[in-house]
Amino acid sequence: MGGKICLGEMTGAVMETIWFCQVSVMIAAYVLLDGFDLGAGAIHLLVAKTAEERRQVLAAIGPVWDGNEVWLIAAGGTMYFAFPALYASGFSGFYLPLMIVLWLLILRGTSIEFRNQEGGEVWTQFWDFIFSAASLLLAVFYGAALGNVVRGVPLDASGYFFEPLWTNWRLGRETGILDWYTVLVGLTSLAALVMHGALWLQLKTAGAVNQRATRLAKRVWWAVLSLTVMVTLATFAVQPSVPANLSAWPWGFVFPLLAVAGLASVRWDLAKKSETGAFFASCAYLAGMLTSIVFGVYPMVLPARDSAFSLTVENAKAGAYGLKVGLVWWAIGMILAAIYLMIVYTSFVGKVAAKLDSRD
Repeated sequence: MGGKICLGEMTGAVMETIWFCQVSVMIAAYVLLDGFDLGAGAIHLLVAKTAEERRQVLAAIGPVWDGNEVWLIAAGGTMYFAFPALYASGFSGFYLPLMIVLWLLILRGTSIEFRNQEGGEVWTQFWDFIFSAASLLLAVFYGAALGNVVRGVPLDASGYFFEPLWTNWRLGRETGILDWYTVLVGLTSLAALVMHGALWLQLKTAGAVNQRATRLAKRVWWAVLSLTVMVTLATFAVQPSVPANLSAWPWGFVFPLLAVAGLASVRWDLAKKSETGAFFASCAYLAGMLTSIVFGVYPMVLPARDSAFSLTVENAKAGAYGLKVGLVWWAIGMILAAIYLMIVYTSFVGKVAAKLDSRD
């Protein structure tokens, strides 16, 4: 009997970890895929100077941007299914920034769809500005949200919290959405996604847009390098579980090493003019950064400023039976999603031209 109980507890712990990893993978997929969309939007007005060049940027993301955003919905749905306590607590505490993110997503999608539905140069320039501004702000807010999760939130015994947009910008017990650490993570996110978007545009475009995107990627690389070093040192100081987990499980260093190798490879591939290599190196950098964070905070899914109230894979999980059954359907859904992803991206190989933007 004792052996069966221990086996059941071990199986439960493994199941929780599996779902934790699955949610993390889906979030990482969203960042890698929609990340280049956001980056391309943020630099839209920098790399494209004419109407034709701006159509070329939109054509570079046109067939995939809305499909990429599905991964955000899928990750949220999976989180709701596997860790309902995390979903409830996070949405209550982050209500204000979530509404801001929702409006930015709406404005971004609207700007792409409506850009040429209203006649006149004024409307076109207006929607171009909205597209760029919404993309830029989304990159910053996503980074700030990640910074909040790593830093910890003011959870109490009830499992809920509320954060204003900012307080005194310090890391006390009562924190705001924005403080010096979350702003630093937000700026790092912006720089990383700008580089990611520039490398995508370099890969998918030709001519002047390609050249400007390449130059921008080379310049932003230095900002990404500097901010990565600063945010890493700050994270070690702000969240003690990160160095503790690396010390307890040294194999976890594979994740930050992936980020370092990816960032170094971006520079190497830019120098070699390997457009495909540089983009996938950027993917490796982003994946390494995200997995380093996931590894560093585990088993917490939402750290609290008072660690006694943190949500973990254990106290935030759904029922054991639901997790087991859901694993089968999740696998089927992911297989279908992977097939769809392969079909779309293999049908979208090569450089684009402005005339390929069907919405124009």
